[in-house]
Amino acid sequence: MKTKILFLGLVLSLFTVSCSKDNQSSSDQSITATDAATHAKMDQVSSDVEDVVESQYFAQNTTATGKSSAASESVLPACATSTLVVTGNTWTRTVDFGTTGCAMPNGNVLRGKIIASGSVNFTDHSYVINYSFDNFYHNDALVQGIRTITRNVQATTANATPHPVYVMDMNMSVTFPTLGTYTRVGTRTRELIAGFDTMTMADNIYLVSGNWTTTKPNGNSHNLTITNPLKFDIANCPVNKLVQGTIHISNTNHYADIDYGTGTCDNIYTVSIDGGTAVSHTF
Repeated sequence: MKTKILFLGLVLSLFTVSCSKDNQSSSDQSITATDAATHAKMDQVSSDVEDVVESQYFAQNTTATGKSSAASESVLPACATSTLVVTGNTWTRTVDFGTTGCAMPNGNVLRGKIIASGSVNFTDHSYVINYSFDNFYHNDALVQGIRTITRNVQATTANATPHPVYVMDMNMSVTFPTLGTYTRVGTRTRELIAGFDTMTMADNIYLVSGNWTTTKPNGNSHNLTITNPLKFDIANCPVNKLVQGTIHISNTNHYADIDYGTGTCDNIYTVSIDGGTAVSHTF
């Protein structure tokens, strides 16, 4: 009997140690350059989706900040089509990028549909735009989710003149062909700090802040925070428009920093892991 008890104790002890090691290994995994690159790709997804959804809002509400319907539609490539349906008090615009691939000005190739909708009452102080996807791919990565963008016009520390501020409620998944499915939950705030009082969208400059959690295919999670606002300068860099800002990535025991530079119109960013030497990468 004592032998059986000792044997059972040994088994339980080994099981406990094994579980402890498993838990430690999952939380102690280093953040890799591949992780950083994947996060950067997901940021591009969010940015392009915001551009498309905002363009559809401007197309529907042509009195907003003086934008014209033609100017808002110019954000879309010629291979994309936008259709409008108004039902009761709700407008719905479906942007169809086709099934073979449609390149945005920044080179990202989209296919499938982005669907944006909202109320016909544009006088609401906080205006909510709904968006969803229909078989939508961003550079061959499947994007799924149904969320909202809330638009306010207000003054901030970035610009004392009241300007549009968009809060994106993110709860989306991105399935990469070789990496699997990543999910992202959090908020992303985008301020239109310049170009908001003109008839074109080509002179827009945005600042983006926010934080979110990304869960990897293996179940491990990374927390991401924009530590210096991301600057999207369409006015001066219409193609490589993300020109500035930093994002901090962390898990229990490791961290990394993505730095998008200080304003140069290029597609280069650097990644530093656990405080190590910054290594350059391209989008």
